[in-house]
Amino acid sequence: MGIYDNVIADGETILQFIPQRAPMVMVEKLHKAENGQTISSFKILESNIFCKEGFLQEPGLIENIAQTAAVGVGFEYRNENKNVPTGYIGAVQKLTIHKLPEKGKTILTEVNVEHKVFNTTLINGKITCDNQLIADCKMKIFLDE
Repeated sequence: MGIYDNVIADGETILQFIPQRAPMVMVEKLHKAENGQTISSFKILESNIFCKEGFLQEPGLIENIAQTAAVGVGFEYRNENKNVPTGYIGAVQKLTIHKLPEKGKTILTEVNVEHKVFNTTLINGKITCDNQLIADCKMKIFLDE
């Protein structure tokens, strides 16, 4: 059984874990959210706001990593019957874009929490497509609780 087979939330359900709404939603399915690790997937559509000339552009990849982190936090908060906080990207470090994913492809994004101090979380994010690493970075996220 692959990670794609396990779906915790998708469609309208995933929207309860993130503050974004169309056309800014950059996560489609939540596959895992436990022990500081979140895994999501997202199919690249030509109609996507960040899709240009058939490829998802760099801002879309950064937003996808941030929203994957957000959906993991939102899932955790909902399970604890708490209101889902809004998160803000504080910094993006060591961003490497190896390749832009093309329309019609599905990307798999993994976020791992490295440190948490008060309302600040440092994460490592990576995106793969067809089992190939296409982007990775460290990101500092601030939660407005």
